Amino acid sequence: MKFKNANQQAPPGHGRPAKKLCVSGAIKLENAMRKQIDEYMNFLAVEKGAARNTLEGYGRDLHRFADFMNERQVVEPRQVGAEEVVSYLAMLQERGLGGNSVKRVLAALRGFFQYLLREKMMEALPTAHIDLARGWIRLPDVLSREEMSRLLDQPGFDTPAAIRDGAMLELMYATGLRVSELISLRMDNFNRQVGYVMASGKGGKERIIPLGRAAYERLGQYLDQARIHFLKGQGSESLFLNRSGRGLTRQGFWKIVKRYATLAKLSGRVHPHTFRHSFATHLLEGGADLRSVQVMLGHADISTTQIYTHVTRERLKEIHQKYHPRG
Repeated sequence: MKFKNANQQAPPGHGRPAKKLCVSGAIKLENAMRKQIDEYMNFLAVEKGAARNTLEGYGRDLHRFADFMNERQVVEPRQVGAEEVVSYLAMLQERGLGGNSVKRVLAALRGFFQYLLREKMMEALPTAHIDLARGWIRLPDVLSREEMSRLLDQPGFDTPAAIRDGAMLELMYATGLRVSELISLRMDNFNRQVGYVMASGKGGKERIIPLGRAAYERLGQYLDQARIHFLKGQGSESLFLNRSGRGLTRQGFWKIVKRYATLAKLSGRVHPHTFRHSFATHLLEGGADLRSVQVMLGHADISTTQIYTHVTRERLKEIHQKYHPRG
């Protein structure tokens, strides 16, 4: 692992000189992340009375995570998701860090993000559903195809809100969009003639993602029949609107997901990122190549996409144990 901050002490045996940051987005994160880490360490020392060894260990782990984020040009802490955290932990495992040490790193990250959430510097916990079961780093639950179909069938077509909700859920599963990308979509991001959406991801990078038949039809129905009911006579370039005619928020979409997950009897297992995880996992299970999935997810580094191969291996193992006569 590279240590890019000249003020950070490298671990024993790491003799390479520190490199100067040259990416403006990375510098932006470096400043923001390290400032918040310092504030969190002060919180632990002053308000929690943490021991010196704890402070040193947590500080070292968090600053190394900041280096990892810098290399991926994630421009602010609130853009850190479960994928980034799992990718980092997987990298530590691959480099030989022991299980207890990886658990300590995860504990440090959980505490840090919980602090940011309390201080309203983040909107969600990227570590909330990450598990270290059986020595494998696992993403939040991935729904089976049958479970996903059941969830997507819940909205129905009876009201404009139901048509809108169905279009959003289908679009999330069809494209693997992040929630921030979904709610940021504008009317001109959907090319109806060709059948794709253009998403603006982390670092402002744009990518084109094709739509499947089901998502294309649901989105078309929303535009033809339902969207006008949300406009309230006003103009808006946002693709998905709330009841006030404004663009939908993260919190609004989260409430929609929870409602339909409960109706589908999947409550507690579904959150907005479940659609993205299921999209990637189902593609790989169906035979898609890793590089194509990387492009559709908008991952700058294929190592981030490789976390889904861990998921598929675990699922294959479970299927083998369940159905093989000597499993």
